[in-house]
Amino acid sequence: MVRSSRWLAGVALVAFAGMGFSAEKDNGLKVGTAELKSAGTLAFGPDSILFVADTAGKSIFAIDTGDTKTGNTVSKIEKLDEQIASALGVTADQVIINDLKVNPATGRVFLSVARGKGPDAMPAIIKIGDDGKPVALDLKKIGNASVKIGDSNLKKQVVVTGLAFVKGSVVVSGVTSEEWDSSLQSIPFPFTSGNKGVGVEIFHGAHGKFETKAPIRTFAAYDIAGQTHLLASYQCTPLVKISLDSIKAGEKVKGKTVAELGNRNLPLDIIIYTQASKDYALIANTTRGVMKVSLEGIDKIDEITARVNGETAGLKYDKIKDLEGTVQMDKASGDKVVVLRKADKNYNLEIVPLP
Repeated sequence: MVRSSRWLAGVALVAFAGMGFSAEKDNGLKVGTAELKSAGTLAFGPDSILFVADTAGKSIFAIDTGDTKTGNTVSKIEKLDEQIASALGVTADQVIINDLKVNPATGRVFLSVARGKGPDAMPAIIKIGDDGKPVALDLKKIGNASVKIGDSNLKKQVVVTGLAFVKGSVVVSGVTSEEWDSSLQSIPFPFTSGNKGVGVEIFHGAHGKFETKAPIRTFAAYDIAGQTHLLASYQCTPLVKISLDSIKAGEKVKGKTVAELGNRNLPLDIIIYTQASKDYALIANTTRGVMKVSLEGIDKIDEITARVNGETAGLKYDKIKDLEGTVQMDKASGDKVVVLRKADKNYNLEIVPLP
């Protein structure tokens, strides 16, 4: 099965020092066992380094995938969960696919997986080979480094649902026990230690109030009027922009709600792309399908600061019926997107044109 919901109560920011470090010299990775307790959300950085959220271990891992040469891509893999189960030596009902990411340097697909269920589940990182077959990375002999996230006063389990490497930084979803549960935390790379988090407040259109505990479910980086922002999709379903320049350790920051996309819904994944010189956010959801949100005018649109009486408000969107069943997605080369879709009891991997 695929874990379709992404649990989150907040955001943490993990900052990295520089973009041009070498995977062999300057990043602090050492060959040995990557002691992952779980494998959740993924993000790629430079030199084909894969960042892995380890929710159970309250850590972020940096892993050297060694995936540096471009290869062939397979346009469709049917019953991927069964094939992964076979590669791991278990049955398909013992496999949970947590996330999917495309290595931008090679075009290959990587997935984070739980093998088994409950406290005895084991993490695995899967690479899709040029023949379309899933292969598990050997986590017992691989270049890796890790850092703890959150703080020593965490009042509940850290849950990470989104990573995004942006201009030398990777954004990590998490929760803290500070006054504001929703926060941003900065941790330098090569990994040393974190510093004080930043609280985040947003206006929830469906709830009609400002909130500091509203859960972000997925996010992506996007430049608005020359400044880099997080475009974050919240549960029930506000779409919020948060300027990275406004994030300063130990302070509070308010995100600006630019759309309300309807309640009784969980966003699952988001990507941003350009088509015919216009920008769009593509958002996969649990109950409202895949939405193509126009980002035109996002720099000037009025912030939502009052209860939304109807289903939606703010930025406009279209529903993409051709992508029904999508639970994970990431941009592929050119004008394509990789999607993981539910088909009956199984999950298929497909590379399709962006809508």
